[in-house]
Amino acid sequence: MSATGKVHLPPGQEARRVKGWYGANRYLIWRRSSQVFFLVLFLMGPWFGIWWVKGTLAGSETFRVLPLNDPLILGQMMAAGHWPEATALIGGLIVLVAYALIGGRVYCSWVCPINPVTDAAHWLHDKLGIQKGWQPKRSFRYWLLGTVLVVSTLTGTIAWEVVNPVTMVHRGLIFGMGWVWGMVLAVFVFDLLVARRGWCGHVCPVGAFYSLVGAKSLLRVSALRRGACDDCMDCYAVCPENQVISPALKARGDGSPLILSPNCTNCGRCIDVCSVDVFAFTHRFDHHVETPPKADSQVEPREQTAA
Repeated sequence: MSATGKVHLPPGQEARRVKGWYGANRYLIWRRSSQVFFLVLFLMGPWFGIWWVKGTLAGSETFRVLPLNDPLILGQMMAAGHWPEATALIGGLIVLVAYALIGGRVYCSWVCPINPVTDAAHWLHDKLGIQKGWQPKRSFRYWLLGTVLVVSTLTGTIAWEVVNPVTMVHRGLIFGMGWVWGMVLAVFVFDLLVARRGWCGHVCPVGAFYSLVGAKSLLRVSALRRGACDDCMDCYAVCPENQVISPALKARGDGSPLILSPNCTNCGRCIDVCSVDVFAFTHRFDHHVETPPKADSQVEPREQTAA
């Protein structure tokens, strides 16, 4: 049972009962649709000859006008001593500004094609009741990000792209997956058996980079109805970075209800699975908290009977 005496149900079950299946999975469905959408955009050219977008997530051109480039790759190029062309720099700046405004790790939850793989591993991990396993420090991904830039500098190469599973999957879908399936399987097994939510939460330097980019982003999740929280813990169970929840949900008095940690992926799962609608998307300047209506503690007077 929870602290309120409520019987604990599997995460999301109470939300499905209250809000229906779609209401309890709305943002999950939208995220999967978004991930498929971006993949299809890049694959329409090589698969169907519809070249709205040319390239991959590493670098592309949309409608032969709009350049978009991965700023982390550009950073590695410059560290390696290769100065990008002006078009590439403009494309990188566009992406950098966009993710700085909407939340850097939105890339991880709404765009990255590896996210469904790690989510599937977490789902199976919970279904099988596997132990938590080894958990490297979350700072490890930042150290790895720094290492990537140092290696690029020393070797004159774009170091991370040699092993980046995102780039490999994109190229594999065009030219044939082959051994790329092995890389995808390795990420899946790592999250399933070695470290729960290990790849995205503790290892991936791309996620570390975008968390730095979105540190002051406008889009935020707010626990604006935290007074209605019944301590069911469903939000903690589904959040890929559940350490970000408590400062907002458990803040007292005038403490901000906003989840301000740059590690939040803005995936919206906490909004989905909360049956009492504690969480909502908002902007970083919205600090208001909704006070839940107080239960009527007064006893209705009994009807007077005639003498």
